[in-house]
Amino acid sequence: MRLSRLVATAAFSIALTAIPVPSARAASMHALPHHARQGLTIRDGRFYLNGKPFQIISGEMHYERIPRAYWKARLKMAKAMGLNTIATYVFWNIHEPYPGKYNFSGNADLARFIRDAQQEGLKVLLRAGPYSCAEWEFGGFPAWLMKNPQMRNALRSDDPAFMQPVQQWIMRLGKEVAPLQIGNGGPIIAVQIENEYGDFGASQAYMNRLHRIFIMAGFTQSLLYTVNPSHALKNGHGQIPGVYAGVNFAPGNAKAAFGELEAIRPGQPLFATEFWTGWFNHWGMPYTTKPIGPQISDLNYILRHGNSVNLYMFTGGTNFGMMSGASWMNHRYEPDITSYDYGAPLDEAGHPTPSYYQFRSVIAAWLGHPLPPVPAPPPAESIPTFPLTQAASLWNGLPKPIHSRNPHPMSWYGQNYGFILYRTTLHHSVHGMLMLPDLNDYAMVYVNGKLAGALNRTCNQNQILLHSSASNNRIDVLVENDGRINSTRMMRSASKGVDGTVTIADKPIYGWDVYTMPMAPDTIADPPAMPREAHFTSYSSLAHAISSPAFYRGTFSVHKIDNQVPDTFLDIHDLGKGAVWINGRPIGRYWNIGPQDTLYVPGPWLHAGKNQIVVFDLYAHHRMPRLRGFNNPILNGPATPACAMPTKPESAATRHHAAH
Repeated sequence: MRLSRLVATAAFSIALTAIPVPSARAASMHALPHHARQGLTIRDGRFYLNGKPFQIISGEMHYERIPRAYWKARLKMAKAMGLNTIATYVFWNIHEPYPGKYNFSGNADLARFIRDAQQEGLKVLLRAGPYSCAEWEFGGFPAWLMKNPQMRNALRSDDPAFMQPVQQWIMRLGKEVAPLQIGNGGPIIAVQIENEYGDFGASQAYMNRLHRIFIMAGFTQSLLYTVNPSHALKNGHGQIPGVYAGVNFAPGNAKAAFGELEAIRPGQPLFATEFWTGWFNHWGMPYTTKPIGPQISDLNYILRHGNSVNLYMFTGGTNFGMMSGASWMNHRYEPDITSYDYGAPLDEAGHPTPSYYQFRSVIAAWLGHPLPPVPAPPPAESIPTFPLTQAASLWNGLPKPIHSRNPHPMSWYGQNYGFILYRTTLHHSVHGMLMLPDLNDYAMVYVNGKLAGALNRTCNQNQILLHSSASNNRIDVLVENDGRINSTRMMRSASKGVDGTVTIADKPIYGWDVYTMPMAPDTIADPPAMPREAHFTSYSSLAHAISSPAFYRGTFSVHKIDNQVPDTFLDIHDLGKGAVWINGRPIGRYWNIGPQDTLYVPGPWLHAGKNQIVVFDLYAHHRMPRLRGFNNPILNGPATPACAMPTKPESAATRHHAAH
């Protein structure tokens, strides 16, 4: 999923790896031998599952974006809406956070998610990558890839620098989930290779190499396919034996999109591989929605013409921790908000929306039989206002520095996400423009501990005027990674921090201490991690000395509802810019420019009784911060363009919030 999907149609190819056919058209025009009728096959312009006609009615749900404790509840909601299949991306960076170190436990237990889907009577479309997009950090690629300087040109190509880690990863993924394919008795009916590659490149060698790797990894008992926009078909990467094509489109385009597909690939089953039920959102930009009318009209059209569909998204979920991605829009970097609610039929917290019931009505009418009753959604509860009574200045809890002649990106120091601090001391007065080369993404600049101002990549800012007549001057540059770009060739600019020779008044500054501060686990899987750098004391004893940035800590209480700890939505509109942890769990980023004014806090991650919260804020709080929880989210609050914000955010109170 990416911004370029505003183009109405897309196509994808399926290599029928278990069925040796010369072309997809041949597969559709000739009956298959008996031994090839198991699994998902193509014949006479239709899908067949184990020899019987099968219409895919699927919805997208990403296990990484939903707490494991809620997987089954979300899947039951899918079944109750009439879906027979679930599609999910596999985000490589969740499963291999460091080279050769794999994680398939906790919230990363992919095999468990697939088995849960099977227990609910759902088939699975496994969108295996290695590239996903999905508005996820770096499109699902692990950040450590970029530590190799060759990767800037090797990414998504058949260059060995990229293909070696890809092959190692896909082989490991195959060990985990290839046994769960339909030919082995599992629910996986199709496995996707790559994603929308034609928007990025045109290497047939790359796609063929990926195809061979998937076969080597054991993905031979289900269909293999790869999604690609129709305008990129000329790149020719889908010319693998057994080619199959489908379409991705926005509401209101079903007839035209399928008509274009039929003209390009006659005789094929028509499959809306992504039918967009909503859209994603960026910090500082108005909240985006899609009208329900065209969605219902198109869904009726798709089903009544016997075509297949995958709703993107059925339920969006949350970019927990620091895993939200970013877009390159109008030649500008735009980071995504933490919520991935997406305006989907099932909202971020698993509650059915009006569109859920309208989709359900359409599907039930088409199927002609009653659907399972809609389960009760998880409870949500308000939390009274509570203070953050403890604080810790970042300056007083820094880790051990790394000495460097010039600043380098996070990846050079083995860091993937979070914040990084570059510090140098000049033994002379300072008068001139500080220039930070290749700044990504948001920097707070200090002279002798006093804030000089903020620089924002979105606004193409990388310089700031410094002035100090002191004979010794400590220069601090604190940089936040706001999320790597997840699509287009701008993905190759994935370095975070500062890279190169820094100058003041055109004179190079050498000799830096570098402090890495990931401040969060590199995955959302268990076990969670707390920021270890902070040394807390009472807020009142530090209030006179607190200048941004700082940690704040407090506690709040939650009571069970019907023997279940409820969800809540943390009100963040009085905070500045930073991140939140609750009971050690990284909940996500926040920014007071909107439109997201609450962070989703899942009940399974809370305790009945006392809970601990830690906030790291780049902006100063000259009064004790106070937070609260709502029983409903606020995702469409006022939005202030990032470049309209003050360049010197002295405090968190920089935006009037009309909703409160």
